[in-house]
Amino acid sequence: MRLVIVGFGYSARAIAQALGPIEHLSVTARSLEKVAVLRGEGFDAIRFDGKEVEPAFEQALLGATHLLMSAPPDEEGDPLINAAEDVLMRAPALGHVAYLSTVGVYGDHGGDWVDENSALRPVSLRSRLRVIAERAWMITASNKKLNLGIFRLSGIYGPGRSALDNLKAGTARRIIKPGQVFNRIHVGDIGAAVAAGLKQPEKLQVFNLTDDEPAPPQDVVEYAARLMGLPVPPAIPFEEAPLSPMGRSFYGENKRVSNARIKAALGYTFRYPTYREGLDALYAEV
Repeated sequence: MRLVIVGFGYSARAIAQALGPIEHLSVTARSLEKVAVLRGEGFDAIRFDGKEVEPAFEQALLGATHLLMSAPPDEEGDPLINAAEDVLMRAPALGHVAYLSTVGVYGDHGGDWVDENSALRPVSLRSRLRVIAERAWMITASNKKLNLGIFRLSGIYGPGRSALDNLKAGTARRIIKPGQVFNRIHVGDIGAAVAAGLKQPEKLQVFNLTDDEPAPPQDVVEYAARLMGLPVPPAIPFEEAPLSPMGRSFYGENKRVSNARIKAALGYTFRYPTYREGLDALYAEV
């Protein structure tokens, strides 16, 4: 496997780690400063600012067998397709693409269950842009005959990014909005599941990458507090919560997301099927 990862962030690192040793891995960063940092960590890092395809990046794409697209779209669309679709079409060995998207594409379903066949009702701009980017990748994959897997991620948590960390920092809040639930996904499951998809010879699909248990956000904070032996933060009614516009927008989408397809198609068994196993593991690592 000769893999190019575009956008080497939190989830992409977990995927690279889960893949283990491969023939070659190239990763991108938007700035020369970040490229230097990644090279210092031992990565073959290349600059891609979302606009210009420099010669080194073109050569990496032309030599790739697999591609992981982790960088988000902007208002002009998917940056890689916009900047380098012609290069992708010329890449002789490119066969597999994994695209990281979001369950935000489903929008609000009033707490009902959704699966990969459910209507897409994106509410926020960032989710509307994801729908457009997903469709662009489907068209490119069809034209190039790529094996495309679109992985729609729920709320990501893991080392350094969990209710445990919020409690340590004193920023955890138990915001109560009756009937509100969210799904979550541990970054370790993102890594393992997407790595399995990249190694999958059978045709990939759109997959929800999410845990088994949609749960009220206040339950997660309470569980984490009890796990740490800390006082449970007081309840704050949603109407009184000091949320940013983006934070408030998350509460405007209420749905329960099914992961049945990825279990059946990839035979994937979740390491952290609910937030409890995930937080238990994170607490044990402290």
